[in-house]
Amino acid sequence: MPISLLILLQSCQYFEKQVPNEKELLDQELKEINWNEVDEYPSVGDCEKLTDANQRKQCFFEFLTAEIQQKLNVDTLSVLFPKLDTIEVKVTVLPNASMQFEPQFPKDSVAYDTIKIDSILHARLIDFPKVNPAIKRGIPVKTQFVLPVIIKSE
Repeated sequence: MPISLLILLQSCQYFEKQVPNEKELLDQELKEINWNEVDEYPSVGDCEKLTDANQRKQCFFEFLTAEIQQKLNVDTLSVLFPKLDTIEVKVTVLPNASMQFEPQFPKDSVAYDTIKIDSILHARLIDFPKVNPAIKRGIPVKTQFVLPVIIKSE
């Protein structure tokens, strides 16, 4: 009889433990997440076959840079702005897989017609191949990055 009483007392200790607070668990989990990095970078079909994350990232950035350079290589920018050899483009990939492009100009960009360059960029950078958005914890997320794009090479 004393043995069963001992088991009963030990099993009662399990009922005394506090259930963790749901809000505290959520707050703790949110603090542990690095919101400045994604689990998977945006990608395109040609890069999807690569299994290494760094190679996929590199493939995507090389593809995107080449695609932008090809679309801007229609001589419009290099004819209108012969001294402009490289332009930085802020690329935004939205969760719905659409893309936005915005030229980045230095503070002393009065030498260039920024409005004209912006309109040329928007006119040329259309009809991109399908881009898969970045993934964070299984959810598509918005990402932004700046790419240097060579306008003319000599």
